[in-house]
Amino acid sequence: MEFELWTPVHQAVEANDYEELAALLEAGADPNEVCFGMTLLAHAIELEGDSTLQSGYRLHAALTAIVLAYGADPALISHNKQTPLEIAEEYDHEPAKSLLRRFMGIHEISSPAVRDSG
Repeated sequence: MEFELWTPVHQAVEANDYEELAALLEAGADPNEVCFGMTLLAHAIELEGDSTLQSGYRLHAALTAIVLAYGADPALISHNKQTPLEIAEEYDHEPAKSLLRRFMGIHEISSPAVRDSG
């Protein structure tokens, strides 16, 4: 998809431009904006996951964190009929999955630590 066809806030995500993304959201851009059927949050998660797959660099969730911090709804379904959490799971994007779970109030159940009473 042509970069120029994205809205400015989606362009900031696509360019991995944290400062521009935060500035646009601070100025009133909608954190739930949909462009070409893709929510801003889904776009951030997909870009982070795909960039890591292509580059081999360490996975981060900076874009995801910024969009969530400005009020993105982590339950909105995107163009591919998936929630942001499902997209993060598809990319095995642990940092985004952790953030999304916190914002959605989902806590993974873990077994209690076994204590040695000896």
